Amino acid sequence: MAFHPGEWIGQSREFLEEVRAELRKVTWPTQKEYVGGTIGVLVIVLVLTLVLGLEDYVLAKIIQLVM
Repeated sequence: MAFHPGEWIGQSREFLEEVRAELRKVTWPTQKEYVGGTIGVLVIVLVLTLVLGLEDYVLAKIIQLVM
């Protein structure tokens, strides 16, 4: 299989043109959607942190009682 720079450059150009065409089809979120999504993620992380922290505390107390 011989290396042909012209063929490689042509294939690269075609690939980049296809990528550009696909990116034009993307529906990008608005700033309001970004902010809402970020707040949602932060709330979920906060709730999970509290639940796991409480569970860890309770299990640690149980182990202390057993020991």
